[in-house]
Amino acid sequence: MENVNLTHHFLIAMPNMQDPHFMRTIAYICEHNERGALGIIVNRPTDLTLKELYEQVDIPLEDEEIGKQPVFFGGPVQMDRGFVLHRPVGSWSSTMAMNGDLALTTSKDILQAIGQHQGPTHFMLTLGYSGWDAGQLEEEIAQNAWLTVPATHEVIFDVPVENRFEAAISQLGIDLMNLSDQAGHA
Repeated sequence: MENVNLTHHFLIAMPNMQDPHFMRTIAYICEHNERGALGIIVNRPTDLTLKELYEQVDIPLEDEEIGKQPVFFGGPVQMDRGFVLHRPVGSWSSTMAMNGDLALTTSKDILQAIGQHQGPTHFMLTLGYSGWDAGQLEEEIAQNAWLTVPATHEVIFDVPVENRFEAAISQLGIDLMNLSDQAGHA
């Protein structure tokens, strides 16, 4: 597992995941390298709407439909900070492109663009992100905490939030109920 780069993959929490932040979650890995990994949970909406968030940060939001969208829990790190996972990749400040099709932006200019119908066509806004130190993610995978599968933007943006976990698992061609929560050793 040492040299596997999981950027643009989903991490799917195994049934034995006990951490309440990650139970039944899928995380999109935005960056994975020798320093660690950064991901965004894509299936955990909060009770906060975009309209309420925009009011809190005093940015105008012109579209009532966009205002109804939930803000997501992206992970337990920097939960006071917004992260916009979006496509297509644009020219906003503080943007990290993953694969030419998806990007993560942390600057206020993308929120202003979304509020004025000039932002990305597909996006989700999260508070917080998920982070792993160097070697931590590899160790968790070795301990059978996560499954990995190449990510698709369809699961993130087209599949209803309540079906995203199962949609990600279905890409593996397995039934989660048949999975053991014990790591195998030969």
